[in-house]
Amino acid sequence: MTSPVEAVSVAAGPVEAVGQALDFTEDFTQELPCEDGIPLENLWHRLQINLLDDCVHQLWRGRTDFYAGGNMFVYYSLQQVQRQDYKGPDFFVVKDVDGSYVRPCWVAWREGGRLPDVIVELLSPSTRSVDLGAKKALYERVFRTREYFCYGPDPTQGGEPELLGWVLGRDGYEALVADERGWLWSRVFGAWVGEWEGEYHGARSRWLRLYDAEGRLIPTEAEAERRRAEAAEARAAALEAELARVQALLSNQPEKPSQP
Repeated sequence: MTSPVEAVSVAAGPVEAVGQALDFTEDFTQELPCEDGIPLENLWHRLQINLLDDCVHQLWRGRTDFYAGGNMFVYYSLQQVQRQDYKGPDFFVVKDVDGSYVRPCWVAWREGGRLPDVIVELLSPSTRSVDLGAKKALYERVFRTREYFCYGPDPTQGGEPELLGWVLGRDGYEALVADERGWLWSRVFGAWVGEWEGEYHGARSRWLRLYDAEGRLIPTEAEAERRRAEAAEARAAALEAELARVQALLSNQPEKPSQP
């Protein structure tokens, strides 16, 4: 039996053209692989993806109009499926979609043709040339991803990480210029993208994180909860101190003479 992939030949391009050429069935879409079985390079790589996801959800806390994904396949064209070219960014964010549920992979023709607005690739000696070459061209020319960031290599392996970024202009990607701190401004996030040194899930290293427009670190969920707990403890301590002060004032007041 001829599959939909074999029956139709479509030129590479945005998923809108694919959707017009072929009506993908739900069964066909469900058969697409969602993982390749290849593990992430190391613990730092996995934690960095989780950290970015954590920070984005705190930046847009309470919102469900975006989707953040990491280390998952992105399907964008029929030709890609024909080539069995299954790949995805280390981390990506798509805006203006229903982010209230988890996807096993990102299938653009099921998402109204939406592709990532922001992509982050974690550089390593084995992936650097692809991340700065073929992948960058794909995100620029096919995905039309508005912002693309690269960070690495892994500092826990002795690497000296660098942060690179591009914004999509009229003629393609234009390099973002870092400020004096080495941070890059993201219009999509409305926040700075920059390096931070500290501990995350028990691992101390240099990490890529988000900062608000005033330069304040966007906290992780655990950090935000800790701040709320510390603030509540401080308020309780202040209230207890004030109560003790009032009680001391009352106890030091002279007794009123008794009425005859």
